[in-house]
Parts: sequence; C-alpha cells; structure tokens
Amino acid sequence: MDSVYDFTLPDIEGKEMSLGRFGGKVLMLVNVASRCGFTPQYAGLQRLYERYRERGLEILGFPANDFLRQEPGSNEQIKAFCTLNYGVSFPMFSKISVKGRKIHPLYKYLTERTSNPEFGGAITWNFTKFLVDRTGHITGRFSPREDPESEQLVSAVERLL
Repeated sequence: MDSVYDFTLPDIEGKEMSLGRFGGKVLMLVNVASRCGFTPQYAGLQRLYERYRERGLEILGFPANDFLRQEPGSNEQIKAFCTLNYGVSFPMFSKISVKGRKIHPLYKYLTERTSNPEFGGAITWNFTKFLVDRTGHITGRFSPREDPESEQLVSAVERLL
C-alpha cells in the first residue's frame, strides 16, 4: 500500500467504502469511542469539519473497542450516539481494532515504522489523530489529549488546505 487511499473499509452502515473516494482531500483519521473521557472531542471534530469541509477537509471516524471496552456498542448504536449527542456528519466507519493481533490493515499502515517512519508507533488511547495530505501521505499525528480545535492542530490543517 502506497497511501491511505489504497484501503477499503465498511462504513458505519456496513457498505464498503474506498478511501480513494477522498483522493485530493486533506484527511484526519481518528480512532473514536463513545464512553471515553475524550468522547466530548466529537463536538470539536464536528466543528472543525464544518469549518473546513468546503476547503477540502474530511474527518474519518473509526470506532474501536481496544481501550477498556469504551466502545462496546454495535455500529447502529454508535451511529445513533454520535448523531444524537454530537450531530456528527463526517464519515464514520464500522468498528475496527487499532492495535494488537487483530489490528486492521489501515491502522497497521498508520502505525508501522516501515510505512510511517515519522509518525508511526502504537496507538495508546482513543482519539489519536492522523493528518493526511491531499496525496494520501501521513503528515502529522496528534495525541488523544490534543483538542481538535487547538491552535497547533488547526494550524496543521490550514497548512495542508
């Protein structure tokens, strides 16, 4: 795989979606969870999406139950939670694993030092954010503690747009 655009995953409704459909856009890939101390970041992610979508930003949410079972629900429950509580309108995908033996190939690509030497390394918690440029290459990684609307993260997004 040469870029994130080479991956296909089921969306939150189970329909296969190629990340290639986002070619030419700036992406923020985030592993998310509904019962996490960082769950309120959904609100900031949604505001960021609304602010920059017209300029070419797409935020992609990947629910994962890898950290203290903080995403136990079904895809239908996750979708309802995100829509009702945070008005999430950015693309969400079916629940995946972002670490360990069952790691999804996309997250293996994002975290392996061979494919991502500058920003690789294991996911340590929910709401880790990867920035991808318009050519599909990883250009940044932000910790779960980094607020989606922080000056540092917003500046990184604006540079890519």
